[in-house]
Amino acid sequence: MNFPFDKLTAVLSLMSVLLLAGCGKRELIRPGDSLDTAYEKALNQYEKENYREAIDAFETVLQIGRGTAYAENAQYYLAESYFQKKDYLLAASEYERFSSLYPRSERREEVDFKEAFCYYKLSPRYQLEQKYTRRAIEKFRLFQSRYPDSERIKETAKYITDMRSKLAKKLYYAADLYMRLDQFEAATIYYSMTIDRYPETSWAELALVKQINAYVIYANRSVRERQEERYQKAIDSYEKYLQLFPNGKHRSEAENYVDDAREALANLSPVQQTSTASSDTTNQR
Repeated sequence: MNFPFDKLTAVLSLMSVLLLAGCGKRELIRPGDSLDTAYEKALNQYEKENYREAIDAFETVLQIGRGTAYAENAQYYLAESYFQKKDYLLAASEYERFSSLYPRSERREEVDFKEAFCYYKLSPRYQLEQKYTRRAIEKFRLFQSRYPDSERIKETAKYITDMRSKLAKKLYYAADLYMRLDQFEAATIYYSMTIDRYPETSWAELALVKQINAYVIYANRSVRERQEERYQKAIDSYEKYLQLFPNGKHRSEAENYVDDAREALANLSPVQQTSTASSDTTNQR
C-alpha cells in the first residue's frame, strides 16, 4: 500500500518517538533488575547528566543494596547528583551521611570539603540571616584541623576570609543604621562588635573610625554631665585605632574626629569637668 508523503513522514516520526520511549524505559531501573544492573543504570543516568533520574536510581540502589559493595559508591554519587543539580542543602546532608557511614573512605577528604562548600554556596547576601555562613565557617575550620596538609587548605582559608568579611559587613551596616536613627549608644556597641569579632577584616578599621565619630556626635547631643565621659571615649577609641591600624588608610579621618573631641573636651569649663568628676565619684559610691 502506498502512503502519501506527509502521512509516511508522520508514521516514521511516531515510530521514532516510540522507539526512543522504549529506550528510555530500558534505561530506568525495573523490578527484577539485579543490583549490578540497577547500579549501572544509575551511573549511566549520572554520566548523561540526567541528575534527577540519577538521584531516584541511586536511592533505589541504596534501598536494595545497603551493606553491599555498591552502597558506598551509590551514596557518593547520590550526593554528587544533588550537588550537580545545585540542591546544596540536600547535597550537604548526603555528603555528611557519607562521612558518617564511611569514615575511612579514600573519598572522605573530598566529601568533607564539598559538604563545607555546599554551605558556602548557600551563604546569602549580607543583609539576610547568616546561619549558613556560620555553618560553612565551622565546617571549613573542621576541615582545616582534620586535613592540615591538604592541598585545599589555602582555598578553605580564602572562603573563611570571604565569609568573615560578610559577617563583619553585616554588623557594620547595622551600626550605620543605628547612626541614621540617632541611636548612638547602640551604634557604638555594634561598631565594637565589628572590631572585636572580625579585627582582620577591612570593616574593622572603618568601624573604629566611625565609632570615634559616633562618640563625638553622641557627646555633642548629650547633657553636659555626660559629655566629658563620651568625648573621652572618642579619644580612647582613637588610641585603640593607633594600636590596631598605625598605618591605616583612614587615619586622617580618624584624626579629624579625635581633634573635634579634644577641642570640645578642652572647651568644657573647669567647673563643669570638676562637677562631672564629682558626679562620677558619687555614682561609683
